[in-house]
Amino acid sequence: MKMVLGVVTLAYFLDLLLGDPRVPWHPVRGIGRLILFFERVLYERKGDGKLLGILLVVGTTVTVLAVTAGLLQLSKAVHPYVHYGLSVILIYFALSVKDLAVEAEPVRKALEEKDVLRARQNLSMIVGRDTQDLEEPEIVRAAVETVAESTMDGIVAPLCYAFLGGPLLAWFYKTVNTLDSMVGYENDRYRDFGWASAKLDAWLNLIPAKITALLIGAAMIVLRKRWRSSFRWTGRFFFSGPSGNGDITEAAMAGGLGVRLGGRNVYAGKVVDKAFLGEAVEPLKPGHIRVAVRTAYIVSGLTVLGGWATLHLWR
Repeated sequence: MKMVLGVVTLAYFLDLLLGDPRVPWHPVRGIGRLILFFERVLYERKGDGKLLGILLVVGTTVTVLAVTAGLLQLSKAVHPYVHYGLSVILIYFALSVKDLAVEAEPVRKALEEKDVLRARQNLSMIVGRDTQDLEEPEIVRAAVETVAESTMDGIVAPLCYAFLGGPLLAWFYKTVNTLDSMVGYENDRYRDFGWASAKLDAWLNLIPAKITALLIGAAMIVLRKRWRSSFRWTGRFFFSGPSGNGDITEAAMAGGLGVRLGGRNVYAGKVVDKAFLGEAVEPLKPGHIRVAVRTAYIVSGLTVLGGWATLHLWR
């Protein structure tokens, strides 16, 4: 247990210090290439799309876990310190704490400089929706929604799984999350083929999403924002199933900031209407992006503290 606590904590501070490295050999890039390989092999085969999608999930996760376990065993055979160091690096690569600020802050800065075109371009690098026609309030909304969701799947969930099962469980989660981001779409190509990836990702995020929402409310207390509203909006979705994972984190953020999120988005020219979340106490402004990022940082620290407390109670 002490090793897990130390490894996760060191990985967390390493991510805070360095951020996610932009290197061609990043494990997520490798997983992406592996997914593309299995997709090429499986997609063209005749058969049940959902079954082929299940094979995609099994093939990808088993391969990643086998490689990760092999590397960990090899490092242990070399020296315990090598094993410890590799464990730290593997979990570090699974986290995206500093990246939230690195990716969201350029959007805010461009808006504060009244450069909407640059803000749209910066936003397009971190969201899947069409950004070319968005004005300032919608750009802010998209950025805040992305920070809320990424707080869950880039920070809280990988930290939770790392505390529970070290690098192996962290990378099992990260693999499924990458599968969902690549094939978990409701379009003609992936509706069946990506079904298993999307479902498994939703179930893996079920508990982390609720933890994230509660911690967002706690962070709003620290920031002296509308924490009561944050908890109230969290309560509306707390007992929802996996389909409400995104809603609960965005609702918690919206309530705490006093803004309204959700509404109409456009993806590849297709209009998608989402439920409104939060109340428009304040108009959406660039400053809300800064507060959302600060919230994410506080949530990350609370997650680490919560991991320490939980594992000590279980001891």
